[in-house]
Amino acid sequence: MNTDEATREPAAVRLDTVRWRQSVLLTLGAVALFIVVRELPTGTNLSHMDFRAQGKNVIEFCDPLNPQFLPVVTVRSPVTMTVRTEAEPAARQTIRATLTLVTSTGKPVGPADLLVAHTQKLHLLIVDPTLTDYQHVHPAPGLRPGEWTFQFAPRFGGLYRLFADFTPAATGRGLYASTDLSVAGPVGPVGARAARPSVGPTMEVDPKSADATTVAVDGYHFTLTSAVPLRANRPADLALAVTRPDGGRVSLEPIMGAFAHLVAFDEARSGFAHLHPNETDLARPPDAVAPRLTFKVTIPRAGRYAIWAQVNLGGQEVFAPFWVEVID
Repeated sequence: MNTDEATREPAAVRLDTVRWRQSVLLTLGAVALFIVVRELPTGTNLSHMDFRAQGKNVIEFCDPLNPQFLPVVTVRSPVTMTVRTEAEPAARQTIRATLTLVTSTGKPVGPADLLVAHTQKLHLLIVDPTLTDYQHVHPAPGLRPGEWTFQFAPRFGGLYRLFADFTPAATGRGLYASTDLSVAGPVGPVGARAARPSVGPTMEVDPKSADATTVAVDGYHFTLTSAVPLRANRPADLALAVTRPDGGRVSLEPIMGAFAHLVAFDEARSGFAHLHPNETDLARPPDAVAPRLTFKVTIPRAGRYAIWAQVNLGGQEVFAPFWVEVID
């Protein structure tokens, strides 16, 4: 071996050694970074398994892009919801209450465990036995883990049902729970026609509409239509229109990240469907004089349903009720 070859061989060995050391250091650095990232706080201590319940007849995680009626009461949720009040609940009195959310593994569900969905982490849908009083509130985090505080004033007495609508950070999919609250006082109107939802003295049903697809609330006319009869287990398209009797502008503004919300309840209050309009671009508001929004829904069973529309008109939340019939 000559001198030049002897010189090149150690140099090549040294180069290989340097590259090997660099590779080892890069690998160790990547492993260390992975460990550090895993140890960083994610905001929630709950995992996907905390939101799984064993056995049959368990509510599944729901896709928000697949609007459907959710049988919350007739299936088991992996989250248990309880509620307590500061005083005995009574009709037309403000009720201050605390609800508690706990997973199937006994862990509290707090703000860090939920994602923001439609501008809020927790939606509470409250409805009376006759579906004539519907309220939508957003509980605030309480003092203890898993506690959420809220208040509302029921219009009637009876066994109110509370549905919680939320999205766990561990799953990224919608989940639901329910509980009941007994309210002292006379129950709401009952009967085929008296059971039509009412929101106060300014609400009246259009006598020309036998199925109450048109109602007047606070000086506005609300119309809910379907191009074809609503049939069980078949996707349907609904359209909500808002107008003023004088033909003036309708000051429709976004509410909870949408220009309107629809919530449908069956007469047994076994569950609900929370619908959002297909028109999702808030930078492109609907027509200023006759805004019209469209919704998709699938309802599994025939029967009568109360559908409540919730909109923001000039900064004021307005609720408009409808009764619809779903046929086989």
